[in-house]
Amino acid sequence: MKISRPLVAASAVVALGCVAACGGGGDGADRHGKSSRSKTSGPTNGGEETKAPAEGSEDGEDGDASRGTGSPQDTRDPQDSSGGGVSKGGRPLTEAQLKKAALVTGDAKGFEVKASEGADLLGQTVPATPSKCQPVADMFLFSTDPASRAGVSRGAVPKDEMNASVITFALLAYKSREADRAIDGLRAAIKECTAYRHADYDYKDIEATADPDLGDESVAFRLVASIEGAQVPAAYTVVRDGTTLVAFSSMNMLDADEIEVPAELVKAQLAKLATTTA
Repeated sequence: MKISRPLVAASAVVALGCVAACGGGGDGADRHGKSSRSKTSGPTNGGEETKAPAEGSEDGEDGDASRGTGSPQDTRDPQDSSGGGVSKGGRPLTEAQLKKAALVTGDAKGFEVKASEGADLLGQTVPATPSKCQPVADMFLFSTDPASRAGVSRGAVPKDEMNASVITFALLAYKSREADRAIDGLRAAIKECTAYRHADYDYKDIEATADPDLGDESVAFRLVASIEGAQVPAAYTVVRDGTTLVAFSSMNMLDADEIEVPAELVKAQLAKLATTTA
């Protein structure tokens, strides 16, 4: 049983390596501008390409005209939220604020928090087939459309050695309405997408699971990844709190029927986000 967690982690690392080779190498860039050329934010902006702002940017003014206004039908105002995921003045949280708000070991009972294996790939995007599944595929590296203005990721390991789950999570900051659009796009994709191919791997059995009813709005889903011949079930929970998204993924090769993102871990992160940014 003790070798199961490393096995799942190894499968995830292999997949991350493939994503890096397929979409993150050479003159490519992640969604937070970590290399010389920014990636575009995807096809949902009327065909126009927009650059993602630099990681930790407070303004992210580049591309505001095409990405920051929201759809005409979107009348919600996330800044009216009582949640903690928005800085004073309604500006997106900075990278420094997100790092301060992220869980550390001791914040959530039963879990050790450490650096994420895919931290350097946070926000990258690689084309998925079919394209309607892109928002689902992007969650593998916590990428969204619109792109986040800043983001941090961490890994959470259950202290119970009998628990084979490998958990990663990210805090992603947006300007007003952008977080709404990102989670709305993900929710719509989950309904339409049943299987896809991404970075040379196949993903199937995508299905929505019960809404955890957290934050201002939330969505949860499951899928099964085929990685190097291994069938790796994964569960995702994404919560919008103000203009910040808190996104979790959990992989577990042994307990496929029980795969889930621990609710207590998500709640602990939302609580810390609220107190840190109050």
